[in-house]
Amino acid sequence: MTTLTSPHDLLAAIPFLIGYHPEDSLVVVSIKDNTVGMAMRIDYPVDIPEGAYDLLASHLQRDLATGALLVAYVPSDRSDGEVVLADTRAALTRISIATDESLLIQGGRYRSVLCQDQGCCPAEGNLIPEIDGSRIAVEHVVAGRAMPFANLQALTDSISSLPVATEAKWCELVDSFLIPKAMDNLPKLQRDGATAVIDLAGEFASGRIGQDLELTARVIGRLSDIQVRDFALGSHDEENVDTYFQMWRHLMRIAPKGYVAPIASLCAALAYESGDGALAHRALDRALEDANGYSLALLLRRVFTAGWPPASFAAMRRELHPKVCAGIFGEDLPPGFGL
Repeated sequence: MTTLTSPHDLLAAIPFLIGYHPEDSLVVVSIKDNTVGMAMRIDYPVDIPEGAYDLLASHLQRDLATGALLVAYVPSDRSDGEVVLADTRAALTRISIATDESLLIQGGRYRSVLCQDQGCCPAEGNLIPEIDGSRIAVEHVVAGRAMPFANLQALTDSISSLPVATEAKWCELVDSFLIPKAMDNLPKLQRDGATAVIDLAGEFASGRIGQDLELTARVIGRLSDIQVRDFALGSHDEENVDTYFQMWRHLMRIAPKGYVAPIASLCAALAYESGDGALAHRALDRALEDANGYSLALLLRRVFTAGWPPASFAAMRRELHPKVCAGIFGEDLPPGFGL
């Protein structure tokens, strides 16, 4: 993320940071070494328990933030925006994190509660600028990133199931690649699943999305096995993360019922590593709707809610991947499976 030099930049950046245009929300952005770190959005605080602001602030401390940007998107029927921002700022002050900017947004207008200059920050606020032509938007589009969704519901709809997920022939094809929990040839099927993941990622990288239906069904079916799923969790790197993210997001939308949870969890992990916390949580919603109590989804939910830095999560995943590879392939790994 580029450096934010004005309230206009901050207002333009937040939808990109969280993936959609927020409403009735409190957004907190961490600053590290004068650059933007993680962004957190919570529902606008209403009767929150004592210590909740300190818990929110602790996530920035864990992210090693030196400063913070606060934005309160105040509901139309509330008049406590300044109080919410002051309570958040006080919690940050208690752990020595400076508040670099604090904006209150309501009724299509914004103002900084830190600025006392009525010339630039009048009491009635300034009109919220359009973000489409902003410097932030241009930089994101040039970098190949999508424009943010209009709202949270639009983001949720973008990862919902497609009609093909319920077609009988497609479901039968996916079922044919299911890995039962107890089989004599389990290691062979696990190797087949891991190889299929790499092969399908190659198809996506080449632009052949969904053309090989059998390979696509093979990946979805084989991910029913925990070892294959854990292999998939560590298969991407910095160079191909966008390819894998595109692949998991696509597979999540076409996976039949009963096969969504592992794929949605993989998609959530990549979204979180990429700083897209809103999409990560919505993907976990899909995982738990498909398989209530799915262990990886529950683990990821705890990690995300605790505000564990994405870099730390990625480091843990990379550390575990060689062990998963060795468990599936042993010492003789085929090309593309380097430890």
